[in-house]
Amino acid sequence: MTEEIGKGLNIPDAKPDADGKIRLPVLYRINGTENVDEKDLLKFEMHRAGVITNADLLTVDEHGIMCWARINLDGELVRFDPPQTMIAIPLKKGAKWDFNGKAGELKVDQHYDVVGDEDIKVPAGRFHVFHIHGEQMSPSPMIIDRWFASGVGIVKDVTTMRAANGDLLQRISLELVERPKIAERPEVKSNAAPKQLSVSLAKDWFGKPMTTFSSNTSEIYARWRGQRLRKGANVKAVWIAENIGEDFPQDYKVDEVSAVAESPTAHGAFTLARPKDGWALGDYRVELYVDDVLVDAVKLKIAK
Repeated sequence: MTEEIGKGLNIPDAKPDADGKIRLPVLYRINGTENVDEKDLLKFEMHRAGVITNADLLTVDEHGIMCWARINLDGELVRFDPPQTMIAIPLKKGAKWDFNGKAGELKVDQHYDVVGDEDIKVPAGRFHVFHIHGEQMSPSPMIIDRWFASGVGIVKDVTTMRAANGDLLQRISLELVERPKIAERPEVKSNAAPKQLSVSLAKDWFGKPMTTFSSNTSEIYARWRGQRLRKGANVKAVWIAENIGEDFPQDYKVDEVSAVAESPTAHGAFTLARPKDGWALGDYRVELYVDDVLVDAVKLKIAK
């Protein structure tokens, strides 16, 4: 997996390479079946850094590969209504299909076209594939390109998300490095789920993350990005002065602002403007809440 992150977004614990990209090995594995609504579904897990990030519950038959539900990082079962077509059969140039339905309570609209067949080379070797191009219109714009080799599966997948102005938000690329085989299930870490919100502070939307600001800084940005948020969740920032002199009590609340998450991976920025009389020097923190539950706190300092 190769992950490219757009400007102004922060991924916790990410370790980009010299070219600014994050590379991690991931593993997909069929771990038996799961019975949902009296139907036995293949449990197709994705393992990343010792964590099962999700498990798609699938059927494979004469109609193709269908996803009936997904188990998310929290273990929550999310049903697809109707089942989502991942690969339609017969797979040939000019074939197309749509998914206009729901993933849980989230409305999803997608369109897929088989644009042709070709030969491609990935680390696992050379394959003859069908190139499937998908476009998601809601809940958020997304471009999905997949290269599917019959008898093997998806050997390459590129998902691209952009902002309304065209700037890159995130691009995730997957390439097959080893052909499918029977193998033991890898060890799964416990209590390794990522935070619901990742936060970074800066002087502007695209600025370098920092925690010490000069007294003449015009605005301080608390940029946040969600993971596994409930659609419609309330994301709140509380700006607190921990210790800024005798004129203010300890842990004085400076300001509070909130936003509504439009999707599980919603992102944004809360700002605090410089007071008319200037910043009081000292220690501050920003507390981040999701539905009134404290999920993170970031400390900062105002210096001369």
